[in-house]
Amino acid sequence: MSLKKKALHQGMKLMSDPRVMKLMQDERLMKAMMAAMSVPGRLTTAAHEHADRVAKIMSLATEQEVRDLRRTVRSLEDQLADLKRELEHARSRRDDSN
Repeated sequence: MSLKKKALHQGMKLMSDPRVMKLMQDERLMKAMMAAMSVPGRLTTAAHEHADRVAKIMSLATEQEVRDLRRTVRSLEDQLADLKRELEHARSRRDDSN
C-alpha cells in the first residue's frame, strides 16, 4: 500500500473516532485549522508581493509583466499574419483581374 493510501486510510479511521468527531464540532478548533490551512497561500501571496516590490525598485520586469508582454507579442504576430494573408489575397485577386 502506498504512503498516500496509508495516510488516507488512517485519516478516515481517525475521522470515524467519536472523540475526533466531537473535537471537529468545536468551532475554535475548526477556526484554528482553517487558519493553519490558509498559511501557505498567504505566504505565497506575500512572497509574490515582495518580489514585485523588489522588481519595481530594481526596474526589472515581473513575471506577470513578462507574461502580459508575451501575450501582446503573440497577438501582434497573429494580427500581422492576418494582414499578410489579406494582402496576398488582395494581390492574387488583382492579378486574376488583369
